[in-house]
Amino acid sequence: MKFTPIKTLAASAVLCALTSTAYAATAAKIGDTEFTYGGYIKLDAMWSDYSAGAPAGTSVGRDFYVPSTLTVGSDNNSDAVFDMHARESRFNFGTSTLLDNGKTVKTKIELDFLASAPGGNERVSNSYSPRIRHAFISYDGWLFGQTWSNFQNVGALPEALDFVGPAEGTVFVRQTQVKYTTGAWSFSLENPESTITTAGGGMAVTDDASLPDFTARYTHNADWGNFVVTALARQLTYKVAGVDADETSFGVSASGMVKFGQDNLKFMLTQGKGLGRYVGLNVAHGAVLNGDDLDAIDSTSGFVAYQHKWNSQWRSTFLYSFFSADNNTDLLALTGDPTKSSQSYSANILYSPVKRLTFGAEFKHAERELESGVDGDLDRLQFSVKYAF
Repeated sequence: MKFTPIKTLAASAVLCALTSTAYAATAAKIGDTEFTYGGYIKLDAMWSDYSAGAPAGTSVGRDFYVPSTLTVGSDNNSDAVFDMHARESRFNFGTSTLLDNGKTVKTKIELDFLASAPGGNERVSNSYSPRIRHAFISYDGWLFGQTWSNFQNVGALPEALDFVGPAEGTVFVRQTQVKYTTGAWSFSLENPESTITTAGGGMAVTDDASLPDFTARYTHNADWGNFVVTALARQLTYKVAGVDADETSFGVSASGMVKFGQDNLKFMLTQGKGLGRYVGLNVAHGAVLNGDDLDAIDSTSGFVAYQHKWNSQWRSTFLYSFFSADNNTDLLALTGDPTKSSQSYSANILYSPVKRLTFGAEFKHAERELESGVDGDLDRLQFSVKYAF
């Protein structure tokens, strides 16, 4: 067995939730296997002003913008809070092995600390459990394991300091899957899960589908940028307390990036029936339980973002994102008062004195409205420091 240390770092871009650059560094080579590692450390400091009162300190919406957690109600409950954390920091490890048949098998595993069980508290230890982001094997066009859904175009996500950025307007799902890619096409079978509105507006998360979710994707790359079209078909189910209900869900998403010199425009538009957890970080459920039947919720969402490079060290992203649900108003007696719409605007200024180090400030204004017209908004000023390794 031959061990060869690599003294110089071979930097290669890898996609992350922010779509800002992270790096995979070649650490060592043992025989025919090359080992890589990468990730980043990130500090986030946020001042947030909620028109209808701040959510609890344990709410995930305090760590990053999650539309469904935005409080609604009287403006008399306006409340400003300050939060600081480093939970978005992450680490990844990968391998690449040249096989006897001349082909290569690759693996990757990545962890971070967001949206995980608290594990500790902010009084003393600030301990947070690591969570799995990616864990997959790729070989000869096939991918096996957990990673971004084939229905999502991660490359369309704009560079933002917020963990997601266009939270209500983007498809955003990581899950276990089997995917095959050939040329510009890719197809996948992915883990099914349904979110159903039950009596009184509660949410039931069911995992009893008899079929996997199916996706198909086409990617067109050109000198001017790229354009991606994806399709999703899946089965929504609710099999609880003698009820055996199911409904077909489908959706289509178009997204991409257009270059304007050093600048770029990124966009996404998604429409479908019963998309639920696939869009807006599950701001709306997939369907409503109506007796022994499921009534799928139609939705439309999207975003547009323009990034301008002021010079080699300074850049800004200007972003608009929206989500709209077509709730069946005849079922409001069952559903309570569901989310009707959500939208947000943001702008940032980012400074990188060297390629891997970024300092930034971002302002975000977000709004959420229920079917009854009750609404609430959020103004957030965020400062971040990030170093990718």
